[in-house]
Amino acid sequence: MKPKEQHESEITEVIVKHKIMCIDHIFAHYTGIKASQFYNLELQKSESIKDAIDTNKSKGASYLLNKFIASDNPTLQISAFKIICTDEQRKKLSMQFIESENKHEVKEFTVKVIDNNPDGDTNQ
Repeated sequence: MKPKEQHESEITEVIVKHKIMCIDHIFAHYTGIKASQFYNLELQKSESIKDAIDTNKSKGASYLLNKFIASDNPTLQISAFKIICTDEQRKKLSMQFIESENKHEVKEFTVKVIDNNPDGDTNQ
């Protein structure tokens, strides 16, 4: 049986090689471990595995964003603009915009104790 560190290293290589973006997809490319053992070894908490997946996600998002911008499709171009624009620009572009300002106030209250037995007798 391989040590945890070896699995971690090999899984990270597989993530980079196959451009994996979800933990569940690891097991289609890496057969050295089952999903249950992966979680038992807490490899989902591995910084190198999380970093490799995050890097792939970022690269994928950048790639698609660039394709959206370069596209002649207005829907893709608007989608790209919504991703990169400021909040003010997004509000101007939106067909509906509702701004909500919630104000919460804490009010003090007092509890009034009603004494049903003014004589102080506890045995009624």
